[in-house]
Amino acid sequence: MRLKEIIRLLDAVVITNSRDSEAEIEWACATDLMSDVLYYSRGNSVLITGLAKQQAIRTSDIADIKVVVFTRGKEPDTQTIELSRKKKITLLITPYSMFTACGKLYEKGLRCCPE
Repeated sequence: MRLKEIIRLLDAVVITNSRDSEAEIEWACATDLMSDVLYYSRGNSVLITGLAKQQAIRTSDIADIKVVVFTRGKEPDTQTIELSRKKKITLLITPYSMFTACGKLYEKGLRCCPE
């Protein structure tokens, strides 16, 4: 799924953008537990989380995740935004819950990182 389609489906606001909107995203990882991200995620994934903190960016960087979506309209602080710019991670905010965001992406064909 292309990044621009994820943005559209989730009615997302783009906070930082380090990827081409035509970039293909292969997988989705949805969790607030960063240890799960490290265990289950794959590169070229989108992380969907309610944890709008620097930990989500640091973990995404380690896991080679280049797009993070914060759910329920949660806005990251300035330090988190700056870290995402430094790490070249695109940050999005969706008004939807994690459940709804995942459902919208799943319905259009995006799948969970293989276990």
